[in-house]
Order: sequence, then structure tokens, then C-alpha cells
Amino acid sequence: MAVRPVRHDDVEPLAAMLARSFHDDPVTAWVYAREQRRAHWALRFFGWQLRRLRDQDVAWTSEDRAGAALWALPERWREDTRETLALLRLTLPGVLPRLPRVLAGLGQVEARHPTERHFYLAVLGVDPGRQGEGVGSQVIRPGLDLCDAERMPAYLETGKERNLAFYGRHGFEVVDRLDLPKGPPVWFLWREPR
Repeated sequence: MAVRPVRHDDVEPLAAMLARSFHDDPVTAWVYAREQRRAHWALRFFGWQLRRLRDQDVAWTSEDRAGAALWALPERWREDTRETLALLRLTLPGVLPRLPRVLAGLGQVEARHPTERHFYLAVLGVDPGRQGEGVGSQVIRPGLDLCDAERMPAYLETGKERNLAFYGRHGFEVVDRLDLPKGPPVWFLWREPR
């Protein structure tokens, strides 16, 4: 399977794929609680993430766009004020009824983000119809290879317990867990370079 860097023309199709991939994700469902509008808000969120991270040159997709891994460079994982305002403009109506709870929970997640230099796997998604075919392992590989070449650890969060085994096969270990306010658990994973 061919894997390549994410390009500008990938943003819209990959945002749609990621919205499908994360539709049943517990954290996505907690943030965008109305299921009938979840795809709309998730599409906006993932488009924002793709535009934000693509230019760091550490985002990869399969040639057929069935999967994508969006990484952030060390010390560039946190969005700046301009990026945060852009995200709010795009997605605020989707979380407005539950905004205080969502902000509190996401603030707790961010507070646990490691301070040690690391690559951050912000998003890894595979189209639901293609899951189980090895697409995720293929698109995560260039980022892991970069971590190993740079002798840099990697970090991620996941809201799906079934993802823990997948990440474990790629060298990640659970280092913490948090229950979101009136929401699902989030696991925090760390990988030392090989």
C-alpha cells in the first residue's frame, strides 16, 4: 500500500473520511452529542486539523485516502490563538449547549499533555469499511520511523479502549487515564523511540 504526505487537495476528502472514522468515537460523540449533526461538526473539525497540521510535513495518507495519520512536531502540537479562534468559528454551534463541560474536559486532557519534547499523534483514522486491513499500521509507520530516526518519543490520546491493543503493537504504553466530566474515559499513551 502506497503512503504519501498529505497534500492540499487531500483536505476535503480526508476530512470526510476522518468524520466517518470518528463518528462512533466516544469522545467525538461526547463533544458533538447530537448524532444527526455530528458528521457536520466533525467534518469541520477534521478539516481544521488537516489544514493546521499539513504544513508541518508530518501528516501521511494512503494513496487511496482510506486512512490518515496527522502528527504534530515537537513543541508545535498546541494551536495558537489564531488557530483556536478559527476552530471556534467553525465548530462552536455544535458544542454550544454543552460548552462549559466540553471546555472543562478538554482542558483536563490538555493539562496532562507531556512537557517532554515529543512527536504528537493528533489524529489517526481509517475509513470504517477499510478497518482491519492494515491501513492504520501503514499510515502510522512514517511517523514512527521519524520518531525513531530523531530519537524522540511519541504521545497520543484515545477514547476507544479497543485502540489500546493496536497502539500497543506499535510500541505505545498506557501511562494515564482520565474520565471526562459526565463522559467517556480517555487513555494517554507514550512510546519511547526504538
